[in-house]
Amino acid sequence: MFQDRVEAGQRLAAALSRYADCPGGLVLAIPRGGVVVGLQLSLGLRLPLDVLITRKIGAPGNPELA
Repeated sequence: MFQDRVEAGQRLAAALSRYADCPGGLVLAIPRGGVVVGLQLSLGLRLPLDVLITRKIGAPGNPELA
């Protein structure tokens, strides 16, 4: 596993290094941990970073299921 999300993002960037400086490339990250990973990925691949805000979609009649 990983020490933390920073390391996870750095290792992911290394694994995806063929996409570095990709014209039109973009890293999208989602909150709750994904932004930390996305930042490291963005830095490692030299691509812009944006954050995608999401919301849970619940299941009618079952508030625990989403």
